[in-house]
Amino acid sequence: MAEVKAGDTVHIHYTGTLLDGTTFDSSEGREPLEFVVGSGQIIPGLDVALPGMTEGEKKTVKIGCTDAYGEANPEMRQAVPREGIPADIPLEVGMQLQMQTPDGQAMPVTVVEMDEATVTLDANHPLAGKDLQFDIELVKVAAA
Repeated sequence: MAEVKAGDTVHIHYTGTLLDGTTFDSSEGREPLEFVVGSGQIIPGLDVALPGMTEGEKKTVKIGCTDAYGEANPEMRQAVPREGIPADIPLEVGMQLQMQTPDGQAMPVTVVEMDEATVTLDANHPLAGKDLQFDIELVKVAAA
């Protein structure tokens, strides 16, 4: 059976958990995730774990935050005046909002703190700064 190499298209089932066991994503109940190995379509730590695997093989991979979604960047947190957010948007900590960058790009942010005067928004990926674990099963390989 052929081993996965960079450039191959693979289909995997996966469950992603934090190191405390909390599941943050899974392909359970869905079609397997399809992507080209080494193309940058998935986080780097998972991409480098696949070469050498064969169809049907399962493995557990621990990935440090630097090979996942990166370290949390404190500069990506910003306190904004509460009146700068439309009054019809009910705010609560943990809520996700869409902001617009100066060049018009949509950017997801999370409300992380709020008081009477300000709302602190965090534009880091929700998994930034976290070490992850993936249980993966290689379902199918299509050689490049």
